[in-house]
Amino acid sequence: MKKLILSALIFVFAGILTACGSNNAGDSNSKEIVVAATKTPHAELLEEAEPLLKEKGYTLKVETFSDYKMYNKALAEKEVDANFFQHIPYLEQEKKDNDYDLVNAGAIHLEPFGIYSKKVKSLNELPDGAKVILTNNVAEQGRMLAFLQKSGLIKLDSKVEAVNATEKDIVENKKNLKFEKIAPELTAKAYENNEADAVFINVNYAIQNKLNPKKDAIELESPENNPYANIIAVRKGDESSEKIKALLEALHSDEIKSFIDEKYNGSVLPVSE
Repeated sequence: MKKLILSALIFVFAGILTACGSNNAGDSNSKEIVVAATKTPHAELLEEAEPLLKEKGYTLKVETFSDYKMYNKALAEKEVDANFFQHIPYLEQEKKDNDYDLVNAGAIHLEPFGIYSKKVKSLNELPDGAKVILTNNVAEQGRMLAFLQKSGLIKLDSKVEAVNATEKDIVENKKNLKFEKIAPELTAKAYENNEADAVFINVNYAIQNKLNPKKDAIELESPENNPYANIIAVRKGDESSEKIKALLEALHSDEIKSFIDEKYNGSVLPVSE
């Protein structure tokens, strides 16, 4: 009996070692590319790019997490080769908060932020004292406030760069807007429940909740001079590896650009190399 138990333990342990050794993330010479990505539209774009990578001799593995904080952590700890879910201001905030040695390998697309309302049809119709829901994503506070400033609803301190602005930098609030911050993944539900006069919703969460940003948003963020393009992030030094070059080439291809235009109809915009 003891021999049987010992044999079983050895078999299980060997299986664990095999499983651990099957992940080639972190090996720049491997022909497997492991990318952590949020479902929409990032994983969808990667799935579309998979045949293009296969032609180059690479296999693609896509992993998703339920917690945004896991994406950069997994990349930093070499659990994946790259991640695809964030823009540069978010990456810079994460590096500052966690001392990650990560870099931008290349921009792929822009997801223009939208503001939604069941109560008004334009931002100009917002009443005095209107409640506006923002996401609690620290890296996007300036983005949303700049959006409201461009619409003429607030004015930010000119001494502060818009990308770094917070509520305390508002120097003029014409309609006495009241702000509430909630998790990005809860914003679409807040809109459906009519919990505010207006709600900011990231494009990926809008699409996941059957909203068409181009049709349903009362206003969409302009793509002009926009620093919030979504990027492929990698560990510093890996941006020049052959597998990352192949990944970027596939995602920048005409096939993927056409896919973005056809599938998302302006809700997601391809970014040129």
